[in-house]
Amino acid sequence: MAHVKSIDRAELSALEPVLAGAEAAMGFVPNSMMTMAHMPQLTMAFSMLTGVIFGADLQAMFKQYESLVPAPDGAEDNLSPELVQLIAYSVSLSAGCRYCQAHTSHNAHRFGLAEEKLQQVLQYESSPLFSGPEKAVIALALAAGQVPNESNADHFAALREGFNERQIVQIVAVISIFGFLNRWNDTMATQLEAPATDFAGRVLADGGWEIGKHAV
Repeated sequence: MAHVKSIDRAELSALEPVLAGAEAAMGFVPNSMMTMAHMPQLTMAFSMLTGVIFGADLQAMFKQYESLVPAPDGAEDNLSPELVQLIAYSVSLSAGCRYCQAHTSHNAHRFGLAEEKLQQVLQYESSPLFSGPEKAVIALALAAGQVPNESNADHFAALREGFNERQIVQIVAVISIFGFLNRWNDTMATQLEAPATDFAGRVLADGGWEIGKHAV
């Protein structure tokens, strides 16, 4: 059971565009955002930051900020949605956040990532399912999810074989936003939503995933 009660969506009319955007992207509104909504500005800021990190056009997301936000730069270099979610899943797996593991694996699959890849992340080095660039991002995400952080120069040398500097910044940004989300949801014991619960229970359970503190 969550330690802090989520606010009912009906009470959050001012945030409805943000919540509708999350629902369109994920298929449901995550309970983490409904808990953040005790500070509505936190929900808004989190949505904006996450949108940028995941590759959205901020001007298109929030037209009211058009005069303040520079034109998007390098959008053609954005990582694919499935790779973003693979990175997010890998760092959440390393950090141990079951809520975020369920969300990111579910989203990765919705964007086209094979279930078998999700099941073999911890065996990425020997698995033939992953490309060289995928192995490089998994290696960094697994290292960066540890405390203390185990990332090093070798990880970045491997990344540079498949990614440019802007893409490497996006990779680290994805890892970093999930540093926040892993801490938030593990600390709050955020209640896990049914679609993500069902997917993780079916696909990840053999690897040790369980809902734990995130159950209703």
